[in-house]
Parts: sequence; structure tokens; C-alpha cells
Amino acid sequence: MKFIEPISMKRLINLVKNKFFLVTMAFLVWMIFFDKNDLFSQYEYRRQVNKLKQERDFYKKEIDQVTKELDELTSNPQKLEKFAREKYLMKKDNEDVYVIVHEKKEK
Repeated sequence: MKFIEPISMKRLINLVKNKFFLVTMAFLVWMIFFDKNDLFSQYEYRRQVNKLKQERDFYKKEIDQVTKELDELTSNPQKLEKFAREKYLMKKDNEDVYVIVHEKKEK
């Protein structure tokens, strides 16, 4: 059985002395660590984009929900009256309103 010989020391030194190898390594180090758009910045930008996408989706859902409620309130007088009574505690002239607040029990 024949084993593959590891890279000899002479070959490694020749590789390190090669100007193309040195330029390529310098370029890679520069791009990874020192450039304006280095890997760390790209990671942070990607995280921000994902966070903003989540916020966008949340607000789209909220807008859809509010638009649906608005359509219901403008088209149905009973819904409008119920909304005014529940949210703004409005009442008719001959009515009394009682607000019941449930206390949270501490453990």
C-alpha cells in the first residue's frame, strides 16, 4: 500500500516565496478583515436585513388586521357601536357603564 507523502518543507517554502501566492493571500486577508465590506460587516448587515424583514412582515399583518377592522366598522353600524362601547367606554344617555377590572393574583 502506497501512502501519499505530505508536502515537503522545500515545496512549502517555495509556495510561500511565490509572488502570486503571497498576493492572493494578502488580498484574502485584506478582504476578510480590513475592507469596508469585510465578513463581520456583512454578517451584521445580514442580521439587520433579517430583523427588518421580520418587522416588515409584522407591520404588514397589523395593517391588514386594522384595515379589515376599519372596513367592518364603516360598513356595519352594530360593529361600530360595539367598538365605541368597548374601546372608548361610550354610552347612550339613559345608560350606566360599569367597568370590571380583574386583579391579577400573585403567587
